[in-house]
Amino acid sequence: MGLDITVLAVDWEHLEATPFEERLGLLEGAALPEDEIDWHAEPRKGWVFPAASDVPWCGRYEFHSTTGSYKPHFWAGHAWEDVRDFAGPALREQLNGFLSPLLWDEDETGLFPADPEPWRPRLLLACPPPAVSALTVHWALAEPLLESLREPFAVHAASPGRWIEDFDEFSVLLREWAVVVGEADRRGWGLVGLPQ
Repeated sequence: MGLDITVLAVDWEHLEATPFEERLGLLEGAALPEDEIDWHAEPRKGWVFPAASDVPWCGRYEFHSTTGSYKPHFWAGHAWEDVRDFAGPALREQLNGFLSPLLWDEDETGLFPADPEPWRPRLLLACPPPAVSALTVHWALAEPLLESLREPFAVHAASPGRWIEDFDEFSVLLREWAVVVGEADRRGWGLVGLPQ
């Protein structure tokens, strides 16, 4: 078993108004609402609003391309590290700005308890609404340049057998993150990524 990720769009004002000690538990319940899941149905992909009936100020995103595993996200970050120096300066700046908070950020919001066991984090990402808006801008500037990364990716980052094997898989995952970010920004909400 590996680490999975569940990404939630969260009304930040409701989150901040929730007692400190209850926040994480509520979000964990919204990420996997045991009593509301039909275990016999096909898994839903994309956005589910509300994530759970008792947390109507939260939506859950189910990635199409990852089956819930965190490994593709990790390997997308690794692939970006491999190819970053070969990207054009404008694309490098914008993808750094887009990917860094999503794949490598730590919770600096102060909204959640500190992780007692960093090797198994409680949070994989925490982006308040202003950070989500900034991500939207980074993506809008990066997306038209993304195709220019195809050839350098094939030379420096492609790795058959890895979770992100090639440029197409990399760009599919980035475009899914753009959907996640775009919807959260449209609502004026933040994002939280929980391990499962």
